[in-house]
Amino acid sequence: MSGLGYDLVEIDRSAGGLLRITIDLPWEMPQPGVPAVDQFITVEDCEKVTRQLQFALEVDGVEYRRLEVSSPGIDRPLRHVKDFERFVGQMVDITLKVPMGLAAAGQVHANRKKFRGTLEKVVGADGVEGWQIVWSDAPIVKPGARVSKKREAPPLQALGFVFDELREARLAPIVSFKGRGGAAGLEADAE
Repeated sequence: MSGLGYDLVEIDRSAGGLLRITIDLPWEMPQPGVPAVDQFITVEDCEKVTRQLQFALEVDGVEYRRLEVSSPGIDRPLRHVKDFERFVGQMVDITLKVPMGLAAAGQVHANRKKFRGTLEKVVGADGVEGWQIVWSDAPIVKPGARVSKKREAPPLQALGFVFDELREARLAPIVSFKGRGGAAGLEADAE
């Protein structure tokens, strides 16, 4: 894929002969002071990769019934350090391999393995870089609902993790139908 200018995100072979390939554009860490430019996979990109893969798979004699090439979508899997660096500050869903157990110390349910929160990069006192997600267990306010100004917001919680502890990590599929700047509007509505 890199020869065509794309990164391979995922390969999935399903029953019935479906071969699903997920591609994305390469990402580089933005330079300080230079605004990041979001680039997205287009239908033309998927068509280009499909044509190349059909030829390559035929030459290699790979059996499949249907080939599907697509972008990662709004619930993109995070698998590499580069993915985590790219999406710092975004909402992510993580699933741990094993429940929190005694490490939860009463802060969360001991059997809990799934968390949704904002991804943050942290540097420990020893200078080692790591990752954490930060969340609040506040209930989601429905549009048009009145919220008491006296109600205290639940405290923010943080969970540090290393890659070996993760079963899966994905971008949280959060969609706003409020148009441009809708995410800022969602935050304002929640207050």
